[in-house]
Amino acid sequence: MLDKLSTPASVGVGVSYARDTDAAVREAAAQIAPAETCCALVLIPDGLDLGVLAGALDRALDGVPVFGCTTAGQITPAGYDTEALQIIAFPRRHFRCASHLIDPLKPMSIKQIAADARRTNVQFQKTANWNRLALIFADGLSKQEDMLVMALEMGLDEMPVFGGSAGNGLHFRETFVLHGGAFHTNAALLLLLETDLEFTGLGFDHFLPTEKQMVVTEAIPEERLVLEINGAPAAVEYARQVGVTLDDLSPRVFAENPILVRNNMNYHVRAIQEAPGGHALSFLSAIDDGLLLTLGRGKEILRTLEAGLGVKSATGAAPDFILGFDCVLRKLEIEQKQLTDDVSEIFRRHKVLGFNTYGEQTCGVHVNQTFVGVAFFEPRKRDLH
Repeated sequence: MLDKLSTPASVGVGVSYARDTDAAVREAAAQIAPAETCCALVLIPDGLDLGVLAGALDRALDGVPVFGCTTAGQITPAGYDTEALQIIAFPRRHFRCASHLIDPLKPMSIKQIAADARRTNVQFQKTANWNRLALIFADGLSKQEDMLVMALEMGLDEMPVFGGSAGNGLHFRETFVLHGGAFHTNAALLLLLETDLEFTGLGFDHFLPTEKQMVVTEAIPEERLVLEINGAPAAVEYARQVGVTLDDLSPRVFAENPILVRNNMNYHVRAIQEAPGGHALSFLSAIDDGLLLTLGRGKEILRTLEAGLGVKSATGAAPDFILGFDCVLRKLEIEQKQLTDDVSEIFRRHKVLGFNTYGEQTCGVHVNQTFVGVAFFEPRKRDLH
């Protein structure tokens, strides 16, 4: 059973650890109320049969629109997890939704995506005094999220857009989004939510820039691949800057020694995925020739997490829940530092629900090693006179 203190009042939550797909869906669905649900968001761990899953969800949720994606880990009412099938049910009393599947994602037409997003928004009838936001769930291996977010910003004007890239554990092989009763790869799911809840966006990491700077001197931008940094093989130069040998490069080294790129007055993480061939560096965000890179150093991750989640409403209330998109590289660093239980306790206290991503989207940019979220608050009492 879920801890009632960690369960929000304004959405339903169902969780199952069953390894049999049908059994997992039945168990998770039994914990929510489909008859009261506007739409459901399903966050899917590795190991379940996606072909079986789509049909099982349709049967168990009795026609409720179901959206979702595969993940690199889940954030449940208990905190961090890797094997939980999680259903977040958005009740009709607080939410309305509209959706659009962007398929294929590559090759991309920014103009078409912007036009489709605008049309979806216009056709989604507005409810007086309700608030509207957009969620985006993209194939995390498409390498298209940077342009995708740009297109959505064009199409949705002032509407805030938050999201996370679908994952595949730590395998980085294939990711999927769920829409229309089927799983899609090389695709993205746009979900428009309208709600009477107040909300505010979150976005933070735990890194500071160092004095060590580098320049990309050869890259293949469409592949997010850097071949040379400072005129030397990229992986060799990165290892030298970090102070490790080429053989020492690993996900742990990449997570603890991120690359930062300055955008206006802010630094954003451009995470390294791997060092293919031992000399190039493959990134999880946009990269280009001539780009100035800054090596980052970590701040105290528990303190920054506590501060980042400690948002309040205009009346000083804590969120009813926070929908979170948390980079898998953050989770990896947290596990390596043996802080998983501490982070899970913070997530429980702040009622965070969500998943670990291959990238995060906020404020019109695609970032890495960042926590992006939406904090939802109980609706304000409105004067009916």
